[in-house]
Amino acid sequence: MTHDVKAFGKVAVLMGGWSGEREVSLMSGQGVLDALLSKGVDAHRFDPKEQDIWSLKQLGVSRCFIALHGAYGEDGVIQGALEVLGIPYTGSGVMASAISMDKVMTKRIWLADGLPTPAYEIVRASEVNKAVLAGIVSKLKLPLIVKPAHEGSSIGVTKVLAADMLKAAIDDASRFDGHVLCEQFIEGDEVTCAVIGSGKAAQALPVIRIVAPEGNYDYEHKYFKDDTKYECPASLPQGETEVLQQLAVQAYQVLECRGWGRVDAMIDRHTRKPYLLEVNTSPGMTSHSLVPMAARATGLSYADLCVQLLADATLDVSVRR
Repeated sequence: MTHDVKAFGKVAVLMGGWSGEREVSLMSGQGVLDALLSKGVDAHRFDPKEQDIWSLKQLGVSRCFIALHGAYGEDGVIQGALEVLGIPYTGSGVMASAISMDKVMTKRIWLADGLPTPAYEIVRASEVNKAVLAGIVSKLKLPLIVKPAHEGSSIGVTKVLAADMLKAAIDDASRFDGHVLCEQFIEGDEVTCAVIGSGKAAQALPVIRIVAPEGNYDYEHKYFKDDTKYECPASLPQGETEVLQQLAVQAYQVLECRGWGRVDAMIDRHTRKPYLLEVNTSPGMTSHSLVPMAARATGLSYADLCVQLLADATLDVSVRR
């Protein structure tokens, strides 16, 4: 589809911000900015940590491409500010962004809708004692995963192999978040599926299988190393790709996501049952990022993807203005 880029007006690419994912956001934002400029878009860098978000209106910005990740950028906060300013933005709205950023609330909604996700316990580091630790191990078994409930990019994530590792893992995750998620570990294929569009028009891109060294797909392997392998499209047993794509779209729709997002999942090695992990409503757009990779597999270039996402920028309350 061809878009009249002049009709976009002045565009701000929001990047950087305050979260633990600031460094990655700056890389994502610069990539998006360069891509939009290459297509003739009147695009400009905007870091809300360094510039007053309320100045967007005075600068004459007509729409925003959100390349922020994590807290204050992917959690509904910036989205809410843009709603007040009346400036359309890319990606999900306030509610969907806030819920998707909260891994526990996401799980609760998925489970209420009958969608599969690993068993879990939510704890606070200050409330942990021997009985709590023993209860977590008893319920979730070993190994298990410990992660902050509201962070992304594998920040603060630990795979706990033995019971005596659990307390340290919770303490580490609590450095990033007061709520810590302890989650059943699903051994098998790690996969991700991007979804583009809104409502019934939402469509899944090709599934990607992630093969990290020793299964360790951490922050460094995601963004700064080249030893992780990606199968795109994923080579999965017959029928599994379609099941995963359908599940990803359901997971996205039930949270009322829009614009774009990426659904992460695990496939149990023994049962081949997929389990939903989380939705990223402002996925990475770096050279290592997975949504551009999936788009390329369909013939959609990085720059054209950026333009398409920008064209879909909207507001939650535009119909009521």
